[in-house]
Amino acid sequence: MSEKTEKPIILVTNDDGLNAKGIKALVAMVKDFGNIYVVAPNRANSGKSNSITVEVPIRIKKVRDEENLHIYSCKGTPVDCVKLALNKILPRTPDFVVSGINHGANTSVSVLYSGTMGATIEGCLNGIPSIGFSLNTFAADADFTESVKYGRKIFTNLVENGLPTSVCLNVNFPDGEIKGTRVCRQADGRWKEEFDHRQDPFGGDYYWLTGYFKNAEPNAEETDEWAIQNGYTSVVPTQIDMTAHSLLSDLKKWDYEV
Repeated sequence: MSEKTEKPIILVTNDDGLNAKGIKALVAMVKDFGNIYVVAPNRANSGKSNSITVEVPIRIKKVRDEENLHIYSCKGTPVDCVKLALNKILPRTPDFVVSGINHGANTSVSVLYSGTMGATIEGCLNGIPSIGFSLNTFAADADFTESVKYGRKIFTNLVENGLPTSVCLNVNFPDGEIKGTRVCRQADGRWKEEFDHRQDPFGGDYYWLTGYFKNAEPNAEETDEWAIQNGYTSVVPTQIDMTAHSLLSDLKKWDYEV
């Protein structure tokens, strides 16, 4: 009789918080692939990017523990969740890290601000094949049925093919019916920040961050932003190395003598 093969360990996290509908959909997406450990923030942590908690202790609480499903609530950022999971909670290094499914797209430069992708990148930094998933709607009661169907196929490909070291995937789903999946590049665009100025009852000023995304190339069909606006799932390979390699040779020609 052959030895029993150990199930893969899959770490699940997000930035919308443990009670978000999206993380429950993500668990449903990957539950048949292995032993699931959910370590997620106890509340919403959107926009936290790669931030970590250094000034106060981080508290963690076991919420549920059963066969193939272990759930922990963490009073920290998405990256805190991954770090604690890798160092203190999981029995060994996980085989995969998945983050999301985020309420709201993380296309283009949003990857720099996203807590969903911050957690994904943290997994990638530790040499673990990692994917961040997002849905292009902020609705609390969003329908993740199509996202789970297409996301499961993407995750199956990850299991079968793996990823190069220091590369993770940024996956964004369109809201509603999905036409298919496209491998894309990150769109050129940026957020145009605006601040809603208000006053408290004591006359003190405060501001709410608002604004909108400005796509610099709305007709570029090879981009993630075009894909989700036209009914396709976008898959963007995202790398840790942010070096502008094309500029290295030119910079070496500069005069650095003091």
